[in-house]
Amino acid sequence: MTHLDDQVAVGGLRLRNRLYRAPLLECAGTGPDTAETLRDELEPAAAAGAGLVCQGATIVRGEGGCAAPGMTRVHDDDFVAGLSPVPEAIEAHGGRVFAQLEHGGLRSMEVWHAGYRDAHPDLDQLAVSRPPLPLRAADRLGLLDVSPRVLSTDDVYELAADFGRAAGRLADAGYHGIHVAGANMGIVQQFLSPFYNRRSDEFADGFRFLELVAEEVRQRTDLSLVTKIPAETRAPPGIRRHLTADDCVRLCERAVEDAGFDAVAPVSGSVFWDMHVVRGEYPERAWRDDQFQAGYADAFGGRWRAKLVSLANRLQARRATFEPAWNADLCRRVRERVDVPVMLEGGVRERARIDRLLGDACDLVGMGRPFYAEPRLPARLLDNSGASVACENCNNCTVPQAAGADGVCRTPSVLAERGRLAREGAYDTGQV
Repeated sequence: MTHLDDQVAVGGLRLRNRLYRAPLLECAGTGPDTAETLRDELEPAAAAGAGLVCQGATIVRGEGGCAAPGMTRVHDDDFVAGLSPVPEAIEAHGGRVFAQLEHGGLRSMEVWHAGYRDAHPDLDQLAVSRPPLPLRAADRLGLLDVSPRVLSTDDVYELAADFGRAAGRLADAGYHGIHVAGANMGIVQQFLSPFYNRRSDEFADGFRFLELVAEEVRQRTDLSLVTKIPAETRAPPGIRRHLTADDCVRLCERAVEDAGFDAVAPVSGSVFWDMHVVRGEYPERAWRDDQFQAGYADAFGGRWRAKLVSLANRLQARRATFEPAWNADLCRRVRERVDVPVMLEGGVRERARIDRLLGDACDLVGMGRPFYAEPRLPARLLDNSGASVACENCNNCTVPQAAGADGVCRTPSVLAERGRLAREGAYDTGQV
């Protein structure tokens, strides 16, 4: 039997238990207060008992590549050295912290955020190949602004080196591991996906880029190295070129055997940035909230365009209904084929389900959005075998991030439940 509070090794690093905070957008930016903001966001999870805390997408370059407002960049030596209070705080509570490295490519704000594009008119997007037809059509309709710079072979090598250099800086700052953002429509997924990758050089096999990133990281640090691997099984009807579940399993095998990753997180999603990333209810409260309307208008190029995005979001939600532990079957298949820990996240909400998944579908279990609602959630899950999260999967925490708002829970019923649990001492662990 595998238990949630059992230790587990990821590469050469031993974690005190198998519960982790999955990567989220901390909205910490890149400025003098970034370390303090990150520490405030991440430390409660470690103080409440999480074995691993993953810092959300951090961008490896100084220009472009941010998929949402507020992402942190890790291209500058002095700036990253100043992040050392983050791993120090996590380690003081017995936890460990991994930084997720990312570049958005065709998912970057240069594509979808009208205000950002207006402020950076000369900033083109990095593209694996010529953008696929649906993105070009959206550009012609004025819904996106697609002006790609297709990476040359030399450009690809330089981008991979930027991942490695960022990893080296974070290692020097005291971080305990590196998490390569291989899914959620970032540049790594765009290399892996036949929907995006139509190259004719050595990177026509998109795995070569992920392998090269691992090589660049390993040249600079021996930190534990993990990655997400996508299956694009939720691609819209009519999209024939996409990553199947079988493709994902094979990519996970290659990530372990050929690239030497210490753990993998298989995730199912789409070829687009849509509701299949988060799943759950249409975030009606967030779309109607007056405090975000100006931000939505700035992001999407006007109020009527924001309403169109809201409508598209509503239609997506009909297909992206919430499924408990929606990556479990995929993770189970991968776990049968690899000899490193398999990390499962996506739709895990109850301790009882965690207990059934561990040792069967996965070796570690992570949660994302529930931490917006309960920053000290691990205290309850580790202490109570009958615990379930307060999160209602309403997604009202995520949509305002497009308007530059912080990722926090704003749902009154959830906040009321958190308050009740706090008054009852459910988050008390004896740690400070």
